[in-house]
Amino acid sequence: MAPDLASGSVRATNLFSGTSTEPLLRVIGLLHRGDFRLGYAYFAPGSKPSYAVYAESALPEDRRSPISSTSAFSGLNYALYLARSARSVDLLATSSQRLPLAGRTSSTVVPFGDNAFDLVMSPKAPLGGDLAARLPWILAVTGGGLSLVGGIFTERLIRRRRDAEQLALRLDQVAKENERLYAEQRDLAEGLQHALLPEVLPEVDQLEIGARYVPGVEGLEIGGDWYDVIAIDDQHTLLVVGDVSGRGLRAATVMASLRYTIRAYAAQHDSPEVIITKLSSLMKLEEGDRFATVLGILIDTENRELVIVNAGHLPPLLLDDSGGNFLTTALGVPAGILSPGPYSAVTVAMPAQGTLVAYTDGLVERRGENLDVGLNRLHDVAVEADGSLDGLLTALVSGLADDGNNDDTAILAVRWTE
Repeated sequence: MAPDLASGSVRATNLFSGTSTEPLLRVIGLLHRGDFRLGYAYFAPGSKPSYAVYAESALPEDRRSPISSTSAFSGLNYALYLARSARSVDLLATSSQRLPLAGRTSSTVVPFGDNAFDLVMSPKAPLGGDLAARLPWILAVTGGGLSLVGGIFTERLIRRRRDAEQLALRLDQVAKENERLYAEQRDLAEGLQHALLPEVLPEVDQLEIGARYVPGVEGLEIGGDWYDVIAIDDQHTLLVVGDVSGRGLRAATVMASLRYTIRAYAAQHDSPEVIITKLSSLMKLEEGDRFATVLGILIDTENRELVIVNAGHLPPLLLDDSGGNFLTTALGVPAGILSPGPYSAVTVAMPAQGTLVAYTDGLVERRGENLDVGLNRLHDVAVEADGSLDGLLTALVSGLADDGNNDDTAILAVRWTE
């Protein structure tokens, strides 16, 4: 398929006539005739040798791309624009025969290269029920937007990695450029992963909360590790740490769906054991080949209690003046795997000035090593760490997560301040 841009020399000249000295990705909409396309041009003017890469991808015929009736999003209409606002001339794809979308709409703008995508969505019919009203918006708008951006980013990462491998076979003088390209890919993957995690943790009276996320040192795929803190009311706060099986964009999108689903169930004031039980049932229906270990901890600040539910996850570490110990929980199967019954909760008293540490397996598991060795190593580092919560998290990252492990690591720590 010949590039559409090749038929217009003036547009091609304008596109490639930039004077930027920094690498640049340009995205243009070729929407002037029936054969609709998107053009991508990547410039690296500062490299030696400098180069530019241009490609086009075809858009749906008549820019119509309906949602399958069997999809979880079949009750929604969408319109995707190549712009920061919804204008008909910038339309890329839509599931609706009538534009602009009618009724209640929601939109999000995602910067990409020198341009941006504007995703607009609306329900086809009123959505009944409290939970039913929450989940489509959360999963469709947030999950759909992130999945779209993630797909574009992943495609770009694969293409850039292929370029880097080809450059490595050339002269020695391009070795530094190859290293820079690889580092840029990791930055993009890490940026996407952090975009799926909470930007800011809530402030809760009587609690100091901190978290860290450390990507694996090998590979460019994003993972399914996550953490979340949900302030339910003045007395109750829900902590969640989980790990979806596998890696890549699929694992990351499942992780994002689980995170927002838990928030929806928590908004209904469901108990932790009910939340994890519902989550497991939802995964068996929707995800099929995926499962997740999940640790849910409901903090009751008034009664100084922890209600802990464990779906196949590693035990949390509780630190106090006498040292530290791993809490015994009612260990259930990972969410998404057939369970003989609902999950059970364990209630633990929180000591004064106590600190709770929850984490994913990347912090303690090492290939060829017994798990107890990793847990003992975590205990020793935590007990000897600096007295502040930030000092504790820094010690865990530098002492355990940065030792060449190739698995992602999520850490969530909470300290009682009163």
